Amino acid sequence: MSATRMSVLNPISYKHVDFPQGFWKQRQELNHSVTLKAEYEQLEKTGRVASLSHQWKEGDWYKPHHYWDSDIAKWIEAAAYVLGKQEDRDIEEKVDNLVDLMCSRQMEDGYFNTYFSTVGKGKRWTNVYVMHELYCAGHLIEAAVAYYEATGKEAFLSMMRRYTDHILTIFGPEEGKIHGYPGHEEIELALVKLYRVTNHRPYLELAAYFINGRGTQPHFFEREAVGRGEDPDKNPLRDILNRNYLSEGHYASYQAHKPVREQTEAVGHAVRAMYLYTAMADVAGELGDESLLQACRNLWKNVTKARMSITGGVGTLEFGERFTFDYDLPNESVYNETCASIGLIFWAHRMLQIEKDSVYADVMEQTLYNGVISGISLTGDHFFYSNHLACQPELYTHNVSRNPRLLPERQSWFEVSCCPPNLARLTASLGQYLYSTTEEDLYVHLYTANTVKNSIGGKAFELKTTTNYPWDGKVNFSFVSDEPISFTLYARIPAWCKQPRVSINKKPYTFTDKDLVKGYLPIERTWKSGDELDLDLPMGVRYIQAHPAVRHNTGRVAVARGPMMYCFEEVDNGKRLQDVVLNTHANAEVVWKDDLLGGVQVIKLKGASRSLSQWEDVLYQEVEPEWEERSLTAIPYFTWSNRALGEMIVWIRNT
Repeated sequence: MSATRMSVLNPISYKHVDFPQGFWKQRQELNHSVTLKAEYEQLEKTGRVASLSHQWKEGDWYKPHHYWDSDIAKWIEAAAYVLGKQEDRDIEEKVDNLVDLMCSRQMEDGYFNTYFSTVGKGKRWTNVYVMHELYCAGHLIEAAVAYYEATGKEAFLSMMRRYTDHILTIFGPEEGKIHGYPGHEEIELALVKLYRVTNHRPYLELAAYFINGRGTQPHFFEREAVGRGEDPDKNPLRDILNRNYLSEGHYASYQAHKPVREQTEAVGHAVRAMYLYTAMADVAGELGDESLLQACRNLWKNVTKARMSITGGVGTLEFGERFTFDYDLPNESVYNETCASIGLIFWAHRMLQIEKDSVYADVMEQTLYNGVISGISLTGDHFFYSNHLACQPELYTHNVSRNPRLLPERQSWFEVSCCPPNLARLTASLGQYLYSTTEEDLYVHLYTANTVKNSIGGKAFELKTTTNYPWDGKVNFSFVSDEPISFTLYARIPAWCKQPRVSINKKPYTFTDKDLVKGYLPIERTWKSGDELDLDLPMGVRYIQAHPAVRHNTGRVAVARGPMMYCFEEVDNGKRLQDVVLNTHANAEVVWKDDLLGGVQVIKLKGASRSLSQWEDVLYQEVEPEWEERSLTAIPYFTWSNRALGEMIVWIRNT
């Protein structure tokens, strides 16, 4: 397989980025001190840790599940990112104990899977379609790479290299191997990570093989079913997850209904899709595969222009955890799994390194501050699986839906617990999403208080960012180096900011929209120690409309300020939020509340709703409504459901 690597940006490692104060400092400290501890306790309580001993037998208090290894792996990966920044002997000891246990249970041929070494003995690699062998392997690979890069310890990485080398003997185009790919994508992006840390090309080639074979004919999932002695036309899982509701055809839930280069619409299970598209971008970049990159562009356009919530949530429907059709973006019933939003950030970040286009950073920021951090409570130990855009509590208190993944109150854990450790690993590794470099350029993608130390052209520098972002749009960069360095700093101008102002060393820097390069303002100069760059990104209150085809939001607006979406909760505004009409012509007041929700900016607004005095003992009538004025308070969307259970709405009726 020949390749010419595309000219891409190189992300600066999270290890070179510190958060000394501010928004993400608080969240990383909470992640370290509370979230990781709470999640590990759940891993022990539910039997996931015990299952690694491979000693389970029928009748034991726990029974391994086929995705449990992935929960352990994501927790280890999150722990690794913490250890890459600071010492924590307790966390490191826990990881080392888990690694020692896994290494001791690895098969002689390199195979490792808790479920298939206990519950599913003798059935390994017989149902890649439904079971999660390759998915779990992928998360274990990611964890091993992260732990090696954080600590330099090689045991886990060596173990996973042995496992991956075993997988190389099982899957591939050669005769005698399985000519197939996983039902749940994930290992593809993990193999690219393993390739990058080892420079062992067969890992990259296997990732490409899994991607390129997906959806081709004769169909692997059908051949595999026949190999198990089953009739693929009578496979109940296919009937439930595909045939009964996916108009895109068989196996669309797994993005395997057609070859990936022919896919132009995001279909099926949203998390699977995000992991696949992330890997497609990775492989396209490494191999210089323009056709694969074009497929990514096509899918990106469909997701972000027609199938993404205003919060960056993706995956409309609970049944199948899947996409539906263009502009089908409900509010109360939307699924928007936290993991899917995290996957969208992964994909956006990969595309950004290749395309150098702020459209990817804009979505990355939009998703991060809304659809992702909404998934965790302000206390750091309770989680959302799905992230609704409106809430009517009676839907749940009257048992219309009893699925804990849909509840409007964050849960301490889930039977399917992919989201909590996924949140932990993203939060701990956030530093790697802020900056990228080339030999001559520094790209700034996200703004927050931080200090980055790196080098350009072999010359070391330090860049300190002082800001109260995302609450305030004033951002100051202070440059420190032993010698002057000539490079171009590309500062992202967020799409939501219409009148940015820039100064260098307190002198205004004049530019127009024509000076922007794909949403970034290039500032080329010889930077000297003590130089300062100031960005002023005004954060006015904005009222956003949805495309007219989004039937759920006709006549409604969403309230935003800077990168954050806002919502209205019953605890602040009373009931019947669906009946409230917002006066978008009245003045909006932005107020900092130090004693509310850990310290947030709220937006004070004016509105009205119909008087109930005309509706006593009446369900329907012909009437000219009487209106009552209402003072409204909007809070950042990510903070909702941290007080009392009640109504909530993002998209509100407007005059």
